[in-house]
Amino acid sequence: MIEVQRLTVRYGTTVAVDDLSFRVEPGRVTGFLGPNGAGKTTTMRAVLGLDRPVSGRVLIEGRPYERHARPLTTVGALLDSRSAHGGRTARAHLLSLARSNRIPDARVGEVLETVGLASVAGKRAGGLSLGMSQRLGIAAALLGDPRVLLFDEPANGLDPEGIVWFRELARRLAGEGRTVLVSSHLMSEMAQTADHLVVIGQGRLLAECSVDDFVARNSRSFIRIRTPEPERLRAVLDGEGIRTEDGPDGAVEASGTTQETVGALVAAHQVTVYEISPQTASLEEAFMRLTAGAVEFRAAGDMAAMPGVDR
Repeated sequence: MIEVQRLTVRYGTTVAVDDLSFRVEPGRVTGFLGPNGAGKTTTMRAVLGLDRPVSGRVLIEGRPYERHARPLTTVGALLDSRSAHGGRTARAHLLSLARSNRIPDARVGEVLETVGLASVAGKRAGGLSLGMSQRLGIAAALLGDPRVLLFDEPANGLDPEGIVWFRELARRLAGEGRTVLVSSHLMSEMAQTADHLVVIGQGRLLAECSVDDFVARNSRSFIRIRTPEPERLRAVLDGEGIRTEDGPDGAVEASGTTQETVGALVAAHQVTVYEISPQTASLEEAFMRLTAGAVEFRAAGDMAAMPGVDR
């Protein structure tokens, strides 16, 4: 488990992380979300002892990172895929890490196979593509067979096949009972990968809950009904206390009800309908609504274009 306890990190007069607390538990993939400048990378660096907080602390399995004798066997992390020395081969980079933590040399070959880099193990890190560098960083994170894993933007530079591969890897690691924290800006990918979310903005916690709960709390769900008899339909639904609104293309949007209830009512009152379908916001839409006031950089018109957000 990772426990972030009232963490505050400053760079000069800038507060990057502000009294932040949350837990990352084993057995599930936790998505770590936030706009640019929200403090995600700073928080992950603080987990690894790379940035010192002015107050608060981070515990990994009950201890700070620096108190683990062989940290790579407890925590694996990908923060910067270009951190490998450009003159070393992929194999040599991993060997140096393995020997620093008394990890058997044979493990290097295993993780190179796992990430699909066995055929380029002798290639210098500086000559690897961004996608290959990402895979090398993931191999380094897996090297010590750790129980806790942190990945910062792991899909950056990966092709579609690589993105699917990482998704399956993250879910498999969590399925083995490991603690997996993944930071990403790819909301569609997080919707398919994460079980739980920690969302921050301007260094503060905005939400900590399951993906389904997050979407439900930060979006409007409704039943979309297309009918040639909208007035009759509204009268039927209003009579049952179901709130309706006009939707696009002449559709009626019914809130606070279910597809089954609407279907039973239109059948009982013989209202002709062409479509009855539940509509739920995507993770991306829910994320944008929650973080609308915490975005550091925004193009002109962004707020006005966002549904449900007042300027």
